[in-house]
Amino acid sequence: MQRAALFDVDGTLADTNHLHVTAWWEAFRQAGHRVAMHDIHRALGLPSGDLIAHLLGEGRDTGRDDVISKAHKALYGTYSDRLPPQEKAGDLLRALADRGWTVVLVTSAGGAELTALRRAIDADDAISATASADDVERGKPAPDPVEHALKLAGAPAGRAVFVGDSRWDMEAATQAHVTCLGLLCGGISRAELEEAGASAVYEGPAALLEQLEGSPFAQLQ
Repeated sequence: MQRAALFDVDGTLADTNHLHVTAWWEAFRQAGHRVAMHDIHRALGLPSGDLIAHLLGEGRDTGRDDVISKAHKALYGTYSDRLPPQEKAGDLLRALADRGWTVVLVTSAGGAELTALRRAIDADDAISATASADDVERGKPAPDPVEHALKLAGAPAGRAVFVGDSRWDMEAATQAHVTCLGLLCGGISRAELEEAGASAVYEGPAALLEQLEGSPFAQLQ
């Protein structure tokens, strides 16, 4: 029976959260909205449309959502040739693949953005598939992206572990009945990740790799 190692990307495998915060802040500013960077940071992990709705509310001019989203994409795209990976992110994916895990990325990124992220992580030899928000009707914190990733991996929820850095990641995995691990490298606190469902929390990919044999991954080997 297959075992699935499911990974969020932004903030988890790539150190890109603060780049996204800056790009979203400028996109909102250009559209005439003043949104605190702290609030943007806590909303990261939601699909673009949901993030805008979460931050601006239902009373906004929804006709401007696409303009804001495209502005964010263009601004963030200026960093695409130098996105930084989290320390040991690629080594962690390869270590799991070498142990027989099917590695699937679960992300709202797609197209050129996803290509740039995978280039930064530099572990395509370990990645079996990618589940994008575009593949499902609802993005995180709904369980749909995680359930889609399980189908791609050919693994049941009980034989999977999900790793992410946001409360939305933890909530999505918990609703899909998948064991979830939180990483602090995305900037969300240990307490919030645990409250959202994380069964264990690590500083980042390097720490998880170092402690892999004592982690929930080892319990499913």
